[in-house]
Amino acid sequence: MRAGQNGNQEHIVFLTSKEKKSSSKKAVILIGVLVGLFAVLSVAAFFVWFFVFRDADSQNSKELKPSVKLFSGQMKLTGMSYDQKLEETTSQEFQDSAEKLEKLLGEYYQNDPLLTKYYTTSAVTALVTDLEIVPEFSEERVLDALEKGVEVQRSRTSLNDIKVMEITASRTDPRLARKPTAEDCFFRLEAVEDVQVFSSPGYPNGNPTKSYCQWQIRASEENTISVSFPFFDIEDDCNNDFVSIFNSLSPDYSHAITKQCGQRPPSNPLGVVSSGNIMLINFIADTLVQKPGFEAQYKVIPKAQVRQCGGDLTKSEGNFTSPLYPSFYPPGMDCKWTIKVSSGKKVRLSFNMFRMKEPGVDFRKCHKDYVEIMGKRYCGEMLSLALTSESNVVEVSFHSDRSYTDKGFKAEYSAFDPVNPCPDKFSCNNGICISKTLKCDGWNDCGDMSDERNCRCENDQFPCSNGLCKPIMWICDHVNDCGDGSDEKHCTGCEPNEWQCGNGVCLPQDVICNNMKDCADGSDEASCETSPRNVCSDFSFKCANGECVNKVNAECDRVNDCSDSSDEAYCQCGTRPYKLNRIVGGQNAELGEWPWQVSLHFRTSGHVCGASVISERWLLSTSHCFIVHNSPENLVPANWITYSGLQSQFKTEDAQMRKVKRIVPHPDYNPITNDYDIALLELSEPLEFSNTIQPICLPSSSHVFPAGMSCWVTGWGAVREGGMGALVLQKAMVKIINDTVCNTVTEGQITSRMLCSGFLTGGIDACQGDSGGPLSCFEESGKWFQAGIVSWGEGCARRNKPGVYSRVTKLREWIKQETNI
Repeated sequence: MRAGQNGNQEHIVFLTSKEKKSSSKKAVILIGVLVGLFAVLSVAAFFVWFFVFRDADSQNSKELKPSVKLFSGQMKLTGMSYDQKLEETTSQEFQDSAEKLEKLLGEYYQNDPLLTKYYTTSAVTALVTDLEIVPEFSEERVLDALEKGVEVQRSRTSLNDIKVMEITASRTDPRLARKPTAEDCFFRLEAVEDVQVFSSPGYPNGNPTKSYCQWQIRASEENTISVSFPFFDIEDDCNNDFVSIFNSLSPDYSHAITKQCGQRPPSNPLGVVSSGNIMLINFIADTLVQKPGFEAQYKVIPKAQVRQCGGDLTKSEGNFTSPLYPSFYPPGMDCKWTIKVSSGKKVRLSFNMFRMKEPGVDFRKCHKDYVEIMGKRYCGEMLSLALTSESNVVEVSFHSDRSYTDKGFKAEYSAFDPVNPCPDKFSCNNGICISKTLKCDGWNDCGDMSDERNCRCENDQFPCSNGLCKPIMWICDHVNDCGDGSDEKHCTGCEPNEWQCGNGVCLPQDVICNNMKDCADGSDEASCETSPRNVCSDFSFKCANGECVNKVNAECDRVNDCSDSSDEAYCQCGTRPYKLNRIVGGQNAELGEWPWQVSLHFRTSGHVCGASVISERWLLSTSHCFIVHNSPENLVPANWITYSGLQSQFKTEDAQMRKVKRIVPHPDYNPITNDYDIALLELSEPLEFSNTIQPICLPSSSHVFPAGMSCWVTGWGAVREGGMGALVLQKAMVKIINDTVCNTVTEGQITSRMLCSGFLTGGIDACQGDSGGPLSCFEESGKWFQAGIVSWGEGCARRNKPGVYSRVTKLREWIKQETNI
């Protein structure tokens, strides 16, 4: 038996019924240590240590409140005979041994002058055998007392000569502590080759409130344990509702694998693997919100199979992944791939998926989990990572320590000729090949800015002071696109000591927040905490009782700003039930990623326009989809079918189909100028909201979507100008453009009911945004708001040509008038 290179348990032997004979093998105890205020608590049977600490904020309180702290860890013991019955916490053998060990620990803490005043008791939670560990001292005082006690104990013989050899301890959530004899929602499982299933209590009808459950999973010594969650839906609050998984039999955070909450889509299931033959899973539901819960499948994977990673890659191209991808990689892994291509060639490496994050780890140092290439470590989360080797051989090393794992990486490699690395393309300094048309287009397509150096700016570009060229529509958008701030200089005609109103008028700085409406649009009183509720401006949120809240974007921000709470009254919107990866590459949208997106089909023509869900019965789209010259049939509701919750146009059976009861175009729609380009569709039957169908939030008329804000446009538009429509829902990140700049670029065609955005990535030769589709913007409140409706533009994502949208804030009152939403 040996310790892993990363300090992990290599294996633990669980005796079968035929191996119950006692032995003198060394044993390991897994310890939960609870640090609290009172000496008498209901969990006294735990292996716990209690200490009395007064919270800083309770010094002047008449009532002393308990401050509970839990520590859990492991000890390696020698001189203790082992028996199979020690694994059964209800057996007399376990209880006798636990009593001796608890007494031993009590002696350690009673010898510490500080902790002896607070310590109460301890409890052994599990006994196993043949476990090697490396100590990690995360709580100095607690461990110091243990170590001193161990040294004293080693110098004498007591308690049947049991000796403590090694120790770990870490701070733990008290809710994870369980009595060793617990029966309430406490399960002991054995993993085998066949897939077995367990689930949260009440699944799928909803877990009971205040649920605290624990599963201990064991396997034979030659195996590891794999657990996957085909269904996972709990409250998206990782402080109070979560699943935590440990690479041990105690909730020791130095052996934590992951902590998860929320809801995961079928395309992104949670899967974890242990490094040894034990695993602990905790489920905490500490709120009154009931969710379906989870279903989990578990089985064994031979340890030899898990350890099979790395190797020699000698083909001219290929791919490789982190261990067991797309499941979370196991703890305690070290792998090395040696890529060797033909002499005279070099290697191009590209990571299409890279996620190795850990709480509290600085991605600039990467001292925990990392990939190392050519002497540099990489960790964290990246949309893409591209590198080139210095010779025909390159080594890629992967390392995971014993705590916290992640999804890992997916990489591909290819050989290239350094003399001509990118035939007919532009060669980036990092080895990536891009189209020559992307050179000097204002976008960092290479990722290392090499395509934007030494450029000569075109007429539709702004020359930055540092030599870069940026799209002219990006100037004065409050974003430092140039990097030297030159695109944001000279953007106002006001003096430094003046305030510029929203309408461009300059006033003295002292007019700001003086409780008077000095600017005609009231922008001088926007977001002024001291402004009275009777001072209303164009930026004020108007409460249902007539009051005004002078706070930018007050609605649905989880703060009751109105005295009648009307700013938070209609906020069951703008959420994505599925927990998706924070960074998702490519242009294809995942299932449930944009649950308000709708596909409008006309007769037998298939998909024609987009729309968005704003309630169970109403969709939002554009008038020009229905008011078409010489086509009166476009205004006939019976000619249209809507599909909500759709991802692929080939899978309409997976979506909710609804007929259209009524089409309501805006009465002032102008087909020549596209002004007031908005329409409402009333459905014949209400939608049933689900994981893939949700309404998007409609902003109030005072909501601000500032220039430079990043948003998303989605749809099944043509994949290229003049081309066929996409089959899978497309997405593209755009940013909102300064109104004045946009009006200049479009030669004065913009009205106050329009807003502009431009693509944030060069070379998106596509029309991701269908006519009628939403422009979705994410706010800090956690809600998605619809800023615009795709209306018109010049061609399809042409370089430095903005897309034009109907501005929802300017049309919000009409929407409310027609729908009462």
